[in-house]
Amino acid sequence: MTEKLKIALLAGGDSSEREIALQSAAQIAEALDTQKYDVTMIDLRGRDWHYTAPDGSRWQVDKNDFSLTVAGERREFDYALILIHGTPGEDGRLQGYLDMMGIPYSSCGMVSSVVTFDKMTTKRLLAGHGINLARERFLRRGEAWNGEAIAAELGLPLFVKPNASGSSFGVTKVNRIEELPAAVETAFTESDEVLIEEYIAGREMGCGVMIAGGREYLFPITEIVSKKEFFDYEAKYTAGYSDEITPAEIAPEVRAELNRMTLEAYRTCRCRGVVRIDFIVTPEGKPYLIELNSIPGMSAGSIVPKQARAAGMTLGELYDIVIADTCTPR
Repeated sequence: MTEKLKIALLAGGDSSEREIALQSAAQIAEALDTQKYDVTMIDLRGRDWHYTAPDGSRWQVDKNDFSLTVAGERREFDYALILIHGTPGEDGRLQGYLDMMGIPYSSCGMVSSVVTFDKMTTKRLLAGHGINLARERFLRRGEAWNGEAIAAELGLPLFVKPNASGSSFGVTKVNRIEELPAAVETAFTESDEVLIEEYIAGREMGCGVMIAGGREYLFPITEIVSKKEFFDYEAKYTAGYSDEITPAEIAPEVRAELNRMTLEAYRTCRCRGVVRIDFIVTPEGKPYLIELNSIPGMSAGSIVPKQARAAGMTLGELYDIVIADTCTPR
């Protein structure tokens, strides 16, 4: 019998997305084939990296060698499956540590993670690659800014968002210039840098993608119809606040353009594993890239699991492909 791959399933994290990350990890733990994998879920929060045993006892990871000793029995890991949205799982920090430990992992590499978690850096990297991007102003904490000048340049409404955050935490749609200062302050609660972007009117599309084993996987596109003013945290994770239509009812040429831009962004940002890229498609059929999620949600209500099912693939099969493609140290 082939020895099982010993997987550390890394969950939780330190961002506002912690609860969603725990839900994602629980769903993937349930989906993984126990005949192939020996899975240990580890919850990371600050310096507390622990495994909770069935009897409720907690055991700390030894960060010197990424091992775990439970009741005198030492466990080493062959592989890390990262299901942490936000820091430290999506921003490159955990990837850098695992690189030093020589442990292969499921997500984008360290450099790619750093770049894609930073919205402004992502936009700068993708500019000139045939991908439409909203115009923006970039603010650092403590910097002086002029709301009237920004509104004159970008128009109204505006979207104000943290430069490094996910799940729409800290994002505000600004319809009147008087709302701008409060929106900027809200964004600064999540990040030391803020983007103020022009509003692109249109339909929101989520595009799941993976390149593995030399094959391109473009999952059925999802249209996200929020019942709130935009697809905020509540609309994303509360039943009844949004409709997610998979596959999206869009013209073939729009689908082809979304797929082209999705693959171009994935390759340009040197992504690995499963990624979701979000776009707004204008009434004229022109897609604008809004965000790249290098570790997209995998909870029961998340978009990519629904896309995988629509493609005829279980989550277990999806992660079999991810693990097979990424399970060698770089």
